[in-house]
Amino acid sequence: MKPSSELLRLATAGSVDDGKSTLIGRLLHDTKSILEDQLEHVAETSERRGDGYLNLALLTDGLRAEREQGITIDVAYRYFQTGAAAGAAAIAGVNGNGAATLDPPEGFRGGRKFIIADTPGHEQYTRNMVTGASTADVSIVLIDARHGVSEQTRRHAFIASLLRIPHMVVAVNKMDLVDYAEGVFDEIVADFTDWATRLALPDIQFIPISALKGDNVVERSAEMPWYQGSSLLYHLEHVVIATDRDMDDVRFPVQWVIRPMNDEHHDYRGYAGQLAAGVIRPGSEVVVLPSGRRTKIRTIDTYDGELDVAFPTMAVTLRLEDEIDISRGDMIVDADEAPTVARDFEAMVCWMSESPMQPGGRYVINHTTRSARAVIDKLEYRVDVNSLDRDPDATELRLNEIGRVHLRSSTPLVVDPYSRNRTTGSFILIDESTNDTVGAGMIRSGR
Repeated sequence: MKPSSELLRLATAGSVDDGKSTLIGRLLHDTKSILEDQLEHVAETSERRGDGYLNLALLTDGLRAEREQGITIDVAYRYFQTGAAAGAAAIAGVNGNGAATLDPPEGFRGGRKFIIADTPGHEQYTRNMVTGASTADVSIVLIDARHGVSEQTRRHAFIASLLRIPHMVVAVNKMDLVDYAEGVFDEIVADFTDWATRLALPDIQFIPISALKGDNVVERSAEMPWYQGSSLLYHLEHVVIATDRDMDDVRFPVQWVIRPMNDEHHDYRGYAGQLAAGVIRPGSEVVVLPSGRRTKIRTIDTYDGELDVAFPTMAVTLRLEDEIDISRGDMIVDADEAPTVARDFEAMVCWMSESPMQPGGRYVINHTTRSARAVIDKLEYRVDVNSLDRDPDATELRLNEIGRVHLRSSTPLVVDPYSRNRTTGSFILIDESTNDTVGAGMIRSGR
């Protein structure tokens, strides 16, 4: 199978000090994705701190508090691209003569774009982890080989399952500190696999690594001949994500109505947005919700001209065969596989505010491109993210806690279960008085 050139979003997870930031730094370093001045700065900072080695975690731990405490607090995003398309100068930096300063690793074949979210491991920053991982295609859960599966490992694996991240890599890190022992790796694999049977994790891969020394990160390690699998980067470049998207159920939230009203386009009326699911073509029969009016797609327009077909995540403008009253927040959907139009629905919510969530609380709900007012009627239960136990007697959700709630919105929303569509099945709650985002939700059912 050839590597894909499509964009892959991945998020790190795991306990504090399991090596998430170091792993990302190692990926960037060994794929020559660090500019020379960045590398010099990291080297100088490492020496000034007395680390005794090139501390690659400094590439992502950018906040002063993070460097002082040695933990990740905020979500750090890093972008890189592997393969010839990236260009040697773009990924390695150039010297004074304009020539590339570094060569790709021997045998390296890349060919994919990556957005990496380095998320916090501490329980105090669970909300940041949820934010960073919410759009990920792959979750990398790190485990310290010396300590095995911890409570925070389980917490982040549960959140990855809750967020329906379709692929997970369990990277057993710091294998160099346990003499690269196969038995240690096998024990952790068995422990995690036994616990993960309770979660919705369709694809799990286990890879033994040393982020500090680079074993099995970009290149296969000679220190672990007993491991017959691929390196981490090879797996990330070859994991198939195209089939994870819903290609059947058309979902097109209308973001903007385009009416130029000029001489050249006097009668032009288009509806702009990003296709969240499904495949559309001119002539496709669709329904506009919540009105329920049926029509057909006349053209699919882009800045570069008309298209014969559009796929998920593409930003396009649709023109329809009929004149229909459509505004921002409406949704154009498949005529045969329509979502639910509901004011009442149940959802899992991660609470992100210092002020607790209580039944009866009123908020603004942002769902796709529509905003409405919403009230939380009931807290069904709170989840212990360590044991997965449910507490039906809970009366509130505090900062970083997760629970199932029943909501009612002031206007109907066009929703799908989050398990079916991560775009139409998600929302955020906003405090009207402060304009702060206080909750992130994943819809379970609507009526």
